[in-house]
This record gives sequence, C-alpha cells and structure tokens, in this order.
Amino acid sequence: MEAIKRGVKPRELTDKVHSEIVRLLKEWGIGFDNYTRTESETHKRFVRDFYMKIYNNGFIFTKVESHLYCENCERFLPDRFVVGTCPYCGYPHARGDQCENCGRLLEPTQLIEPRCSICGSKPVVRESKHWYFDLPKLQEAVQRYIEENPNFTEAVKNYSLNYMREGLKPRALTRDNKWGIPAPFPGADGKTIYVWMEAVLGYISATIEYFERLGDPEGWKKFWFDPEARTLYFIGKDNIPFHTIIFPALLLATREGYNLPWDVSATEFLTYERKKFSKTHGIGIWMDEALKLAPADYWRYALLYLRPEGKDTDFSLRVFEELVNSHLNDTLGNFIHRTLLFVWRNFDGRIPKPASELGEEDSKALEKLRILHGKITNALERIKIKEAVELVMEVAREGNRYLNTRAPWKLIKTRPEEAATVIYVASQYVKALSILIEPIMPFTAEKLRRLINLQEPPSWDDALSPLEPGHPVNKPKPLFKKVKAEELVRKLEEMRGAVVKRVDVSEFRKLDLRIGRVVEASYCPESRKYVILRIDVGDRVVQMVGRLGEHYSPEDLKGKLVVVLTNLKPRRICEQVSEAMLLAADDEGTPVLLKPEKDVEPGSKVF
Repeated sequence: MEAIKRGVKPRELTDKVHSEIVRLLKEWGIGFDNYTRTESETHKRFVRDFYMKIYNNGFIFTKVESHLYCENCERFLPDRFVVGTCPYCGYPHARGDQCENCGRLLEPTQLIEPRCSICGSKPVVRESKHWYFDLPKLQEAVQRYIEENPNFTEAVKNYSLNYMREGLKPRALTRDNKWGIPAPFPGADGKTIYVWMEAVLGYISATIEYFERLGDPEGWKKFWFDPEARTLYFIGKDNIPFHTIIFPALLLATREGYNLPWDVSATEFLTYERKKFSKTHGIGIWMDEALKLAPADYWRYALLYLRPEGKDTDFSLRVFEELVNSHLNDTLGNFIHRTLLFVWRNFDGRIPKPASELGEEDSKALEKLRILHGKITNALERIKIKEAVELVMEVAREGNRYLNTRAPWKLIKTRPEEAATVIYVASQYVKALSILIEPIMPFTAEKLRRLINLQEPPSWDDALSPLEPGHPVNKPKPLFKKVKAEELVRKLEEMRGAVVKRVDVSEFRKLDLRIGRVVEASYCPESRKYVILRIDVGDRVVQMVGRLGEHYSPEDLKGKLVVVLTNLKPRRICEQVSEAMLLAADDEGTPVLLKPEKDVEPGSKVF
C-alpha cells in the first residue's frame, strides 16, 4: 500500500526500509544470527514446497467466493487494502485481516461499510477462485496442543481457546495480488500466497538459510525436529492466534513431526501517555529519534522494565526520567561508582584482600547475591523479563544497603582490614552486575567490564565467581547521566520541526469559517483523484476543488453539511477555479470531513 501511495515498486521501498532497520537494530544492541527477509529465495522455495506437502496431504481445497474489488483502482483488494467497521466490536477502522481493537481475525467481506484503503471508494463484490487451508480438520489436534502446553500463560491459553470456541474456519491461502510468492498449486496461475500464511513459515526458512550459509544444509533440522529443541516466540497479544493456532496447524498438516511452539510470550499493549502509538498523529517516539535523545541502554532498560507482561502499561517521558535518574543513575550507577572509587583511592586500584574469616553481615551479603542470581536466572527461563529486570536492580539496591550499613569510609580510619573486607564483598556485586545487566544493557555491561578489567566476555555463571584480591581496576567513570523530561520534549519537538509560538486570537478571527451544504459534486475530468464541489454557504454558492476522490465519491458528498473556509484567494486546480477549503481530521492518513452535530442552516458561522 505504501509503495502504491509513493509511486514506487514494493521491492524498492522494502530494500530501503530493510537497510534502515538493520542499522537501527545494530545501534540498539539487538543482534540476530540471521536477520533475513521473506523475499529471500530460500524462503520462497521453502514456502512453495511446504504448501505442496500440505496440498498432497489433503488439507487444501479450492472454492469460488465473493471478494472485494475496487473499480476505481481496478484491482481485487487484499486484506490490508480494505478498511471498515468490525462486525464484532463496531470499531470503525478495522483492517481486512484483523481488528486491532478486539483482535479478531477477519476476512475483508466481513467488514461493515468497507472502503478501499488507497482511494477510499466503496468496493464492489466479484467472484474469484481461491485455495483454502482446511483449518477445521485440525481443530481437535490444535486444541489438545494448547490445553496440554504447560508453558503457555493463562492469558495466552484463554485467548487461544476463546478464539476457537466458535469453531475454526478455513483460511484463504491465496490472493489476487501481484506482490508475493506465486502459489504452487495446479491451476493457481496469477495467484500469490497470502502474506501472513507464508510469513510465519519464515521462522523455519530463516533457520534453513542460516545453516546453508554455514555449509551445513541439514543443520536446521535439529531446531525443528529434535524433541529437546525449543522454539520461543515474542509477540503482541493481537498476534496470538497466528502463533498458537494457525502456525501449529500448518506444522501438523505436514505430518512430518515438526516441533510446535514451546512457548509464545505475548505482551499486553504499551501506550504513550495513555494514547495509542500512531506515527500519523505523531504519538510516540521512533527508534531513530530515541537515540538522538538518550543512549540505547537507557531506552532498553525503560522498555524492559515497563514490559507489559500482565497488563497494558503506559509510557511517558516523565516515567523515563524517573527510571533513568532514580534506577540507573542514583541506584545502579551510584553503587558501582562509589565502590570502584573506594578501591581506586584506598587500595591502589586493586581489589583488596578480605579478612581470613568473613563477618556475619559479609557472608549474608554474598549469600543474598547468590539467591538473587538464581531468581534472575529462573525469571529469564520462565520468560518473565520484567521480573528479571526488577531483580537485577534489586542486586544494586542490596549492594547499596550493604555499603550503607557497613560504612567502609568510617572503618578505613580505625579498622582498615574490615573496610577491605567490605569493599571486597561489594566488588563481587559489581562484577556480578557487569554480567547480569548484559541482556538488558549490553553497551553499559561492556563499559563496566572494561572498568574492572574483565578482558573476555564471561559466561552467565561467572557472575558468582569472585574478583580475586589484587585484581586491578581502572579509574572509575560515571556510567550514567541524568535526563530531564522537559528537555527531551523540547529536543523531540525540534527534531520534528515543531515550532511553538504565541498567536494573537485576532488572527483566528480573520478566518471566515461557515457551515456549508454540498449541492453539486462530480469528479474532475482530468483526474478522478479530484472532486469538484459546489457548496451553499448561505449568501452564495462557492466552488471547491480538492483531492477527495481517493476517499469519497461524489455521491457520498452530495447533500453533506461541511465546515468551509470561504475567504480564500481563488486558485486553479485541474483547470477549475477553487475558492474554498474544507476542514477535516486526519485519521491515520485518511481525511474525515468535519460536520456539525445536528442540522444547521448553511452560512452559520463557526467560531
């Protein structure tokens, strides 16, 4: 859709976007063994072979059905090319494949008052032959898999079973769409595989491609057929059915013994200042913008700490400020810095030798570290990332409590050996943190390891092996800096070109805004993208030419009450005089004309 709007080929657009995403992933410290694309030849070949196996096993059938066709664009409309009202929850902006409000999977023909996402016109219904995946045949097997999977959370299990309660329906596999993988079925010339029904197979094809690059073309099978192997999926809750129902059903339909998803870690929604993220409306912060505001590790910590594992969670720059300043700077950074600074100033930059026998409080501190390490490990293995992050910060808090209780800055004056023991114990916390923060803040972990002279990246269990007495550390530098939410907002506005200035109200009074009624409407002869409107504004009829043809037909507009800006200098558009403009809201790129809440006379002033 975006490629069509930009007038470029889809491949040209995806090439550009892919390279940008690869760059940003690297800058965010996110690594993949194989970050590939479903445009790869390996994926295309695998998908076609995979579906032919399912076809030969009797799980695919053909059916002639009604589909939506846009006469203006002269194309059948794939799912994302249609928007309309959800038949289940009434959400007015549901897509043809899924309602993002209630999460139900949809077919375009189910939408109430559908319209073309490209031109906005109302599509007609035409018949077309398509190939369908016989999902009902696998309902019993899939339901048993979901009910018996001990790793699924209750939320994931209930979401999936509720979805299946009405009975699974066959899913269309093909589309009348030039962009995609050609369908391999006999007689399916001109059809392509529906994107979601082939994209989930990218999990397998990416593994195949990875091992092909390693020169081990059979290596991928240990991931997908070895009973000891586990596949784990991180998704948003609206994507649950594709990963717990449709993907497992596809794997079962091959009858080849594929490993089904071991766990599907689904999060609730993250909102931005209690509003849904929307690039169209500028609600949110994008990956490239974020790095211009603060280091990647700051964002990584905040997002993982706020991960909406059990309920919807709200993000704001005020919350971000609190997490960076209080958690990272004042708790984690402060503990590490004052421990290493004490080593540097009082023990010649080397880990001091402890007393031959540790005191009770010192032993308790090391035992607490061991317990926390075990809890963090357990949380990560249970995919409780938010819990693991909170526990990592608890290690830093425990280190601070220990230092404050033992007060080595006092002991060094009268009992230097005891002070050395305290700093030795605190140094073990610092080393443990250099490993425990690695999954959360990899860049900070690397900086910290340089400070304490750990040359090789240690293993996870090395967190509990001590820094030996005499081990040298480098002169400490603060790992974090505080941020101010107001300053971040200002920078964000500057990046987006937002200029805030005071305007005298009298300037607005110069606008002659009135209620008007459209008395005539027609397409421009030169382009159906433009519509010519004749609008009654009370004391006269004005003409307006606007690019509304992509979203409204003349029939839709005739008789409508609209809000009109009437005191404009006339200009020529499509060889026609245009002397007014209409007011509209921007709904994710689609204009929605404003209208009064009840009928009023044309010419009524708008204040």
